[in-house]
Amino acid sequence: MPYRVCKSFHVESGHMLSKHPGLCRYPHGHSRRVDVVLEADGLDSMEMVCDFKALKLAVLKHIDRLDHAMAVNSQDPLLGQLKAVEQRIVLYDRQDPTTEIMAKDIYDHLKGELAAGRTYTDDRGVQYRFPAGLRITRVRVTETATTWAEYYE
Repeated sequence: MPYRVCKSFHVESGHMLSKHPGLCRYPHGHSRRVDVVLEADGLDSMEMVCDFKALKLAVLKHIDRLDHAMAVNSQDPLLGQLKAVEQRIVLYDRQDPTTEIMAKDIYDHLKGELAAGRTYTDDRGVQYRFPAGLRITRVRVTETATTWAEYYE
């Protein structure tokens, strides 16, 4: 039975869903929680699945780009007007930035980080790496108090 850990992140983000027939096609925002779940068959030399700091350093910048930003489909007909008034725009290539798409985007980013085997350095100069055999299990993005979307392979 594998060990699992989860780290949660919080972000205030807006989006607009150009393909939606209702009010969601207009700009609106959410207080999102992002849960990232990792697993390993055993523990590392510090008796951990991984250090939570390594996980934070690997994904925080990717998640933070959404904070107080508007996520938009690159083909949204209102994109030009939005760019005229909004500076923080995160584009999703030909996809509406639904919670499902955001969960997969974060999953794919972290999967790439795990495969790259990078070393992460914090602001005090301490270095962190993911242990061998670490796997990403799932990413869950909560949109409201009663709704969430999850991606896993």
